[in-house]
Amino acid sequence: MERITEILYAIDDFMWGNWMTYLVLATGIILSVRFAFRYQRKAVFNFKNTYGTMFKQSEGTGTISGFRAACTALANTIGTGNISGVATAIVSGGPGALIWMWISAFFGMSTKACEIIIGQRYREHYEKSMDEYVCDRSFVLKNAFGWKKGAVILAVFCFVFGPWTCCVQTEAVTSSINQAFGINPLITDIVIGVTCIVTIWGGLRRISDVMSKAVPIMAVLYIIMGLGVIIFNYQEIPRVVMLIIKSAFSPTAAMGGFAGATVRDAIQYGVARGIYSNDAGTGYGMIAHASAKTDHPVRQSLWGWGEIFLDTMIVCSITAFTIIMTGSFYESDATSGALTTYAFTSAYGKIGGQLTAIAIAVFAWTTIIGMYYTCEKSVNYAFGDSEANKKMMPIYMIYYMVPCVIFYNIQADILWAFTDILSAVYVLITIFIIAAKHKEIFRLFDDFWKRYLPSKERGEEPEFVSFDCKAEK
Repeated sequence: MERITEILYAIDDFMWGNWMTYLVLATGIILSVRFAFRYQRKAVFNFKNTYGTMFKQSEGTGTISGFRAACTALANTIGTGNISGVATAIVSGGPGALIWMWISAFFGMSTKACEIIIGQRYREHYEKSMDEYVCDRSFVLKNAFGWKKGAVILAVFCFVFGPWTCCVQTEAVTSSINQAFGINPLITDIVIGVTCIVTIWGGLRRISDVMSKAVPIMAVLYIIMGLGVIIFNYQEIPRVVMLIIKSAFSPTAAMGGFAGATVRDAIQYGVARGIYSNDAGTGYGMIAHASAKTDHPVRQSLWGWGEIFLDTMIVCSITAFTIIMTGSFYESDATSGALTTYAFTSAYGKIGGQLTAIAIAVFAWTTIIGMYYTCEKSVNYAFGDSEANKKMMPIYMIYYMVPCVIFYNIQADILWAFTDILSAVYVLITIFIIAAKHKEIFRLFDDFWKRYLPSKERGEEPEFVSFDCKAEK
């Protein structure tokens, strides 16, 4: 195990070295400039067309509403990455890692928007086996490039290794629940396994229904709890802000249980954990949003802004401020979710730790379910719209849950290293796809803003812009 750990750390350090950091940031910056920063500066329009449509009926062609598709995506983004991932970033990269999470998120809004546009553009309607619009990286490789063999290899890679990234979720839950309530990790692990299986067994419609209720409620409660810490310690805000800014651009001195961090550490862990948290550039956006009903792919892409704003700018920031304000990042030797639990315990007492543990449990639970949906799309591609695809689903559900349930007690740093490596592979594939199909992305983007939207605003009824690559063949 020690040798395996060393190998994983070495690969992780290489994959998330300076070159990857620059590649991710450069991609977001170039896209943002080309989009004239519409995803960042059109805040009112974006809000009206995302959170402002939560209770409205979606127009267009698809399987589920745009909001439910977004909640399925948010199940991936608002998870332990916001709690455990932020804690890990601060421990490894110092308080300044938060600045780099913000920077990667700001430009990542454009990257994620591209993923959503691609998912809508190259999706297929599986009518025989599941009556669902589907897409992932493999569908894009086939429908956009004609690379059928490469698409199969990628699909197998994703559905075989994808479930292992969820080990970080169960580790965070079991460690936090054990710390807050003293419950045996095995018992917590079994509960997670059973409840997740029951939910994913119902397919996309049950998953999206559960996510559309659980994600918003838990996110709001966690935000309120975090804001309480910030408000009660408002006098500390200037000091914390200066510490974060200073640490982002200069080495952090060692304090207490904190070993100190270089600027490179702040950038590396800030960008890596930011991507893991908000999924910008990983390709998950094209999977979750492909099923959405929408009148135009670019309108659905506005959720890229909505997800990242809520995920990183709000939830991750609240976690970071809580950890830093309470002094937990250098007072405690805890890492991952246990550190955030320690921080809220310092602020609210025992009840604070218990509420945080519950939040981590719910966030991790929704992420495991959301991740299942993304992995399932690779299975769908590999077996096609056939009876074999339908029969494979129950088998894959069991396989998916095995790593989550069995390897819940592996050291958190090992799990994060493995997760980082897989995320890096997904990022490279996604950035390649975006770069190769940028002309089609920009064509749809310009069509929405220059033709479709002005026509709607004039009171006209332009035809919905919808795609089904299976029907086009």
